[in-house]
Order: sequence, then C-alpha cells, then structure tokens
Amino acid sequence: MSKTVIVRYKTTADRADENEGLVRQISGELTATAPDGVRYTALRPGDDVSFIHIATIEALEGSNPILTLPAFTRFQEKLAQRCEEPPAGQGATAVGSYPATAPDNAC
Repeated sequence: MSKTVIVRYKTTADRADENEGLVRQISGELTATAPDGVRYTALRPGDDVSFIHIATIEALEGSNPILTLPAFTRFQEKLAQRCEEPPAGQGATAVGSYPATAPDNAC
C-alpha cells in the first residue's frame, strides 16, 4: 500500500525562483539516490508563485526518504520567509494514472 501527499503553497514573487532552485535540488538528490518506492513531482503553475508537490511513498513502514535528504533540509530552512501562503498538505488517493501502474483499487 502507498501513501500520497499533496502540498500546496505560494511564495512571495521575489523568492519564487529561489524556491524553484531548492525544489530542483530535491529532485536532483532523488535522481542521484533513487530511493525505492518513491515518486515525486513538483509543479509551478502559471501564476509563477504557487507550488504543488506530489509525493507517493510505496512503503508505509519506516520514514519517508524525502525527509532525510540534505536538499530537503535546505528547502525547509527559511521556508516561512519565502512563503506568502504557508504549505498546506493533504493525503490523496490515486484514482487513475498514466503511464504509471494502475492504482491499488483500480477495477
């Protein structure tokens, strides 16, 4: 079974590019370390200050490997100062995905 979390927030206009750079570092470390059972996507919608992170962790036992990355630690530092609207996370259930494998509860 997997756990998916979606986190949304808005940065200030003058810190959005900095935030994007920090997010790219997270993606880079994930690519370099390739932890098993982790899917991660970060999006920057058209308003240029919003960010959406979608993380799916396949194994619910143990810790979330993303949280242990040095890049994630750097991302968390001064996050409050970069944000106009603070991060708000919520769980989600996949109901469809392409080209990834079908969700656990697919027909």
